[in-house]
This record gives sequence, structure tokens and C-alpha cells, in this order.
Amino acid sequence: MPRPRKCRRVCTMPQRRSFGPLDGAENDTPPILLSVDEFECIRLIDLAGMTQEECARQMGVARTTAQAIYAGAREKLADCIVNGKKLHIEGGDYILYGSSSACGCGCCHQRRPCEKKIQEGKNMILAMPYENGAIFQHFGKSKEFQLYEIEDGKILGSRVISAGENGHSALADLLGKLGVTVMVCGGIGDGAKQALAQWGIRVLAGVEGPVEQAVEEYLAGRLSASSNATCDHHHEEGHSCHGGDSCCH
Repeated sequence: MPRPRKCRRVCTMPQRRSFGPLDGAENDTPPILLSVDEFECIRLIDLAGMTQEECARQMGVARTTAQAIYAGAREKLADCIVNGKKLHIEGGDYILYGSSSACGCGCCHQRRPCEKKIQEGKNMILAMPYENGAIFQHFGKSKEFQLYEIEDGKILGSRVISAGENGHSALADLLGKLGVTVMVCGGIGDGAKQALAQWGIRVLAGVEGPVEQAVEEYLAGRLSASSNATCDHHHEEGHSCHGGDSCCH
């Protein structure tokens, strides 16, 4: 069974989607389709001046993947220009990290991964530490996460992923590369919160109960949580919590 393709991070959508000859020449061939992630790869390398390695980090893919995307996109552009074909930009495996029309996060000029999160409730991925259908109450020891893909305030799909043996910072990297923008959890320490913040992931702590109930309350604007709740781990059995709200209940 082939591996599912990973969504590529896209910082800006094309301002124009259709292109073609202006000399009046008629060409009945179907337009060439350039995917949105191919467009982003061309923009980052040829316009923003990134290397293929920098482009790969920006899009959250391997360098070889970025290289393949770039090569395919350049071939399509050459076919369009040399053979006078129309070109249309649409589709692809991507997740939007910037605004809908122009990059406003400055990541393309600073050559660092984009940290601007998707507009919450519109296009986003929400994650929760998961155990037996409920929110696991210790982020750093989570073995699984439930991910919800949300568009226009509606759930498009969900899945459970394994956290493996990752620690706090590695968990943040794992979730960041998956495009997570909001983390709903129970107890979480400052180190983990800072690691998630580097990926632009908003943390809502102090939440317990079934994951399905939590995501429904979040979408309805009724979720009772705290962005300031923290957990300091000092005890061999358990941990103590501090913050505006209790994060461990």
C-alpha cells in the first residue's frame, strides 16, 4: 500500500491562477495544471531566492521532495512558454500557513520556517493528546494524538497518530511538521509550550474529557481552557500545576 503524500506548507496563494498567450493564437490543447505546492516551490526558490534546502524546511518536506517538486514545476513552465500553452494553478497536497493572497509573515525574506498560523476556525488542524477516547492529561508522556482537520468551522476528517518515544521538543516538531495550529490538552509544561510556540501552535491547556466533546465545544466557542496554565514536574509520582486555571483537575 503506497504511503499517503504529506501536505506541504504554503505561505501564500497565487494572486492570478490562469495564464496564456496574448498574441491571439488559438491552442485547443487542455491547459497545463500547476499545483499550488508547485507554485509555492517556484516562488520560494526563483523569486525569494531560497536554496532547495531552505525551501524544503519552509514547506515542511524533505530536500529530495522539494527538488522533485521544483523540477516538475519548471518542466511545466517550460512547456507553457515554449509551446504556447495555457496554464492554470489549482489543487495539490498543501496546507495554508499565510494569508489568502500575500505573504505577511516575513518568513520568505528572513529564510526561516513560517510561524504564522492558519486562521482558526477556517482552515486549521487541531490536535489533542489521546488515550482511550479522552484527552490524556500529561502532554510530555503522550503516546498518541488525535488530529482534526477543520475547514470553515467544519470537521473534514480526523486521525490518530503515534507519538513514538519523542520528548517534549520532539513532540512539538512532530506536530509542527504535520501542520497543527491549535493544541488542546490537559497538563503541559513551559518548555513544551515554548517548543510549540516556535511552530506557531496555540496552546489551550486545562481541558479534560472526551476528545470529541472538546473539539465540538471548541468549534462552538464554548471550550473552557487556559492559555496560561502550566505544569512543573517535581514529583516522582505525578506533578504539580500552576497557573490561572487548574490544568490537571
